[in-house]
Amino acid sequence: MMLDDAYANAAYIDGADGFPPRWEKEAEAFRANLGARAQLNVRYGPSDRQKFDFFQPEGVSRGTVVFVHGGYWKAFDKSYWSHLAAGPLARGYAVAMPSYDLCPDVRISEISTQIAAALTEVANRTQGAIVLSGHSAGGHLVARMTDPLLLGAEVRDRITRIVPISPVADLTPLLQTEMNDTLRLDEAEAAAESPMNMTPPHGVDVTVWVGADERPVFLEQAENFARSWGAKQVVAEGKHHFDVIDPLAEADSELTKALLGS
Repeated sequence: MMLDDAYANAAYIDGADGFPPRWEKEAEAFRANLGARAQLNVRYGPSDRQKFDFFQPEGVSRGTVVFVHGGYWKAFDKSYWSHLAAGPLARGYAVAMPSYDLCPDVRISEISTQIAAALTEVANRTQGAIVLSGHSAGGHLVARMTDPLLLGAEVRDRITRIVPISPVADLTPLLQTEMNDTLRLDEAEAAAESPMNMTPPHGVDVTVWVGADERPVFLEQAENFARSWGAKQVVAEGKHHFDVIDPLAEADSELTKALLGS
């Protein structure tokens, strides 16, 4: 049985085509308004996409948020999401947003390695706590950062909270989708790359966030992932897969509070 429809988000969201242009426009305006507090295209690896944008708060930073975008590991880049830094910035946190190489040019396991490299470079440039969040495929990638084979202890020990938003935590079902022609997952990589199969991190506050109006498979993934890690779970009423991330732009939203621990 093919599972393409189960993972087809846009087909079940009214006006889905309008979201990416809106994201891109809002993100561009946000960067422009931030001026010198936006450091763009900081390189962390050799390819053109291995760069991150770094947004600084006013005054001394209370810590650093790293947000990793989604797109099923095969779409988008950092330039669509800059405006989502507004909430943490208003609360005194710096925000880093990396791009990464996409499938089929690389495998998902290579993307995980790239995000670890980005996080290491962010850690080298900052002090204090590091907080991770990511959406959809990005939720998968930030959860993978607790793997000691990916990230050194000196960086992992600075991670205090992780909020995977609508994460793909079990990659095995994707073997039964047409998008796997692009992802090129096999059973071994799907199992190894699934946060569901990882040992839950110790001493890290994890909240799995998902929209109540998402596709059933994303609700199931979130519930199963939260249970397997013993993490908190929030089902956001009235939110679907595309607008569930919007509250990150608000300093006092419940999502931003969960991310920053208050």
